[in-house]
Amino acid sequence: MSDTLTILLVDDEPLILMDLEMAAEDRGFEYVSAPSVERALALIEGGNPAIDLAILDFTLLHGTDCLPIARRLEQRGIPYIVHSGDLDRSEEGLGELRAVLVPKPAPSDKVIGAALVEMRSGGDHGAPLAAH
Repeated sequence: MSDTLTILLVDDEPLILMDLEMAAEDRGFEYVSAPSVERALALIEGGNPAIDLAILDFTLLHGTDCLPIARRLEQRGIPYIVHSGDLDRSEEGLGELRAVLVPKPAPSDKVIGAALVEMRSGGDHGAPLAAH
């Protein structure tokens, strides 16, 4: 087992994804990235490298959302947070997630930090939380 933390980064906006990748690198973490539900699920199923935590954008390519990814992560016991610009809308399904919600825009280092706090807490939140 590697001592290096691996983060799954899921966002359909290339600049945001790149910024998150750089923030993960700056902290010495490994990362795998996906712009879509299909790619993210393939990375989770592939298991190499094993994913320790994830940062998910809610709305993804082609009008899809992160719900299938979140459910798969939950099944596998992998903590995640949602980093999205859609938090002010009453998105159907967003309320289903028991995740820390980090609104966009937010500094990428803060987003990575929120994911680490979630991982260390074991994802034990009774209801969605908004990180400010």
